[in-house]
Amino acid sequence: MTLPVGLLDAPIAHRGLWRTGAAPENSMAAFEAACAAGYGVELDVRLSADGEAMVFHDETLERLTAESGLVEERTAQELQATRLLGSDQYIPSLDQVLRRIDGRALVLIELKTPVGQEGLLERRVAEIISDYEGAFGLLSFNAEALAWMAGHAPYWPRGLNARTAQELDAAAPCRADFLSVSLALADHPLVQAWRRDGQAIAWTARNAAQFKAAQALVDNVIFEGCAP
Repeated sequence: MTLPVGLLDAPIAHRGLWRTGAAPENSMAAFEAACAAGYGVELDVRLSADGEAMVFHDETLERLTAESGLVEERTAQELQATRLLGSDQYIPSLDQVLRRIDGRALVLIELKTPVGQEGLLERRVAEIISDYEGAFGLLSFNAEALAWMAGHAPYWPRGLNARTAQELDAAAPCRADFLSVSLALADHPLVQAWRRDGQAIAWTARNAAQFKAAQALVDNVIFEGCAP
């Protein structure tokens, strides 16, 4: 198994080190804050209408911006002109984020690939990270997206996201190198069996009690809104 360099070295900030009223999630400011604090970074990528990998979690724009509609129907230029939560932060591209982080922190890139569209986002992400010299890993709930990456870039570390025991069944077929599971799944026998020969991380701890409990069950913790 190939693990991301630094996967177990420091807690990982979920969508960057953000909080309400300050740096928005998945923003340049949130990623900069995580780097400054010495944490790893988890982020989400989606494909724009013109084929760019953009850093944004939701399928639609409503929750995080004053705009509405699908992310995939906007061009990269339009998305970069869209402000996050009324702040001065914009929706960045993956390329922009990696250039800013520049190897200062582990980056876990979650592929938000719709079922049936595997290979489109993955190809663009692969183009971007092929020249990146920092530590990174790839995540997805979409096992076919990870399988595509395994077939085209087998030495890049891949983590399967899972909320349920059924989703864990895809770990072997997609050739996952590590698991990334919900807190509720962290103590599952299948996760603990995996840890005998590999590593598992868990998400998302939102308070000190959750963080401490997760630490006893997995090898690292993705957190937000609390001090690890």
